Amino acid sequence: MAFTLLKPFSSQANLRPPLLPLLNPTNFFLSPTISLPHQTHLAFSSFHKPTPISPISSLSSSQATSSTLLSPPSTREEAISQAKTCISTTLKKPLNNPVSLPTRKLKRQKQPRYRVEIPVIDDSPSSLTQLAAEVFSDLPITRKGAKPSILVLWSSPKLAELAHQAFSNSANSVSNLDLGSISSGTLSSCDLAVFVAPEETQLEEIREITDGLYPKPVIFFNPKWAFEEEKEFSSGLGGFVESFDVVYSFMGLEVKGILSQRKGVVLKCVKDGVMSGEGWLVMVEEDEGKKREMKVATRFKKRPSIGEVENVLYNLMAANSPVTKSVKFLKDLASNVTGKKAKQ
Repeated sequence: MAFTLLKPFSSQANLRPPLLPLLNPTNFFLSPTISLPHQTHLAFSSFHKPTPISPISSLSSSQATSSTLLSPPSTREEAISQAKTCISTTLKKPLNNPVSLPTRKLKRQKQPRYRVEIPVIDDSPSSLTQLAAEVFSDLPITRKGAKPSILVLWSSPKLAELAHQAFSNSANSVSNLDLGSISSGTLSSCDLAVFVAPEETQLEEIREITDGLYPKPVIFFNPKWAFEEEKEFSSGLGGFVESFDVVYSFMGLEVKGILSQRKGVVLKCVKDGVMSGEGWLVMVEEDEGKKREMKVATRFKKRPSIGEVENVLYNLMAANSPVTKSVKFLKDLASNVTGKKAKQ
């Protein structure tokens, strides 16, 4: 079965009701029918606001119980709110009960490393810096009752400069620097570091900085490499990237047949800062009379590959229609959670 990765349409494109305008500051969606070249940012897939999800019949009862508490975001604000909740609850323990430095009697403990992936409006630098500001400017976190010092690291001086403007009204103590401006004093003075949209070519430098930050928490925010490219990294860099636990990730997708079409999402959302037991949900829009609801199609313990998600959706469509044509993924450059573009 063939599939292609989709890019966003221009702001002049027409949307079919009841979808909301793409550039509305609180709600934005993508047309699921425009196919453009690889490598771009995108917003949310165009689905109706979901009601509380319930499992489809193919799920076991145990899967249903563990998967009914999550609901995918239908707006940009909802995704940001979900991500901020995941980040703040996950950081609560490492910020207030930091990992102890190793001694002769105490072994080196794992550094808190996390990964967050949220779609952006487009591939402009301003969209990326604005998104980062909306997440980290007023992130509800404290360290021993006070606001922690957040170091936001950018892949270029231009992005760092734009970030200074985007974070100008920050409620938190935030410093924006490019990777080339890092010093030992900068690292020692922060409580938390965030690498925003890091490039694959910068991974060796990022690893050195991360080691220098030990035992402080570190976050990858929207890495630019594709998820399925990670297995092609050298063994050292591949293991380094894998050491970052995903606390929030959202990807829109579309299942399209000749006579039918459905919207869906791949979602991971860590609840209450607990990393264990959280899986990856593949959810598909189902017709319930006159209503459309997002229902869980399956749940993966590990991040699913493109092929695994494609197979789930193909089987789901084939069960309802013998003329299933294709599965189309809405791809986000910022997080690249869908992997490489398939060959046509």
